[in-house]
Amino acid sequence: MHDEKDIEPVIVFAGTQWEAELIKSLLENEEIHAYILDEFIGTLAPWYTAPGGAGSVRVSVSSLDVLRAKRVVEEYEKNRKSDG
Repeated sequence: MHDEKDIEPVIVFAGTQWEAELIKSLLENEEIHAYILDEFIGTLAPWYTAPGGAGSVRVSVSSLDVLRAKRVVEEYEKNRKSDG
């Protein structure tokens, strides 16, 4: 069992507002609780949250779910590249 002090938030994705919302939805479909960080400032003034404004809205999950979450994100990115 994990001690609560060992559980930390981990960023698993950084992108645009709509991409972050999509990733959050995909994660929640897999019963992984996800949180969007910097959704307002990342949209209004992205250069405040990320260099050059790229990847300004981030998605975070618990460190307990990070491996499962990364698989979901990798699958999303793989599908996105094959559609382009």
